[in-house]
Amino acid sequence: MSLTYLSTEELGERLKYNPRTIRQTLMDKVLIEGRHYIRPFGQRRILFIWEHIEEDMYQTVETGFAIPLAQGGVCYG
Repeated sequence: MSLTYLSTEELGERLKYNPRTIRQTLMDKVLIEGRHYIRPFGQRRILFIWEHIEEDMYQTVETGFAIPLAQGGVCYG
């Protein structure tokens, strides 16, 4: 499976969010490190995994409300 890695700016263009909003609001609250984004080689740069973000977005739309869990599962609240 080929994954698409995006920078914060590229993700902002796809989601129609400001990159600053993604970094300050969505990271660690909605987007989970290891599932939705990675820090290659432990550095500052962040790469978002588009397929995982897109999958969780569609899952939330289908169920109405879902909380993504750290290991890839979903909690229906």
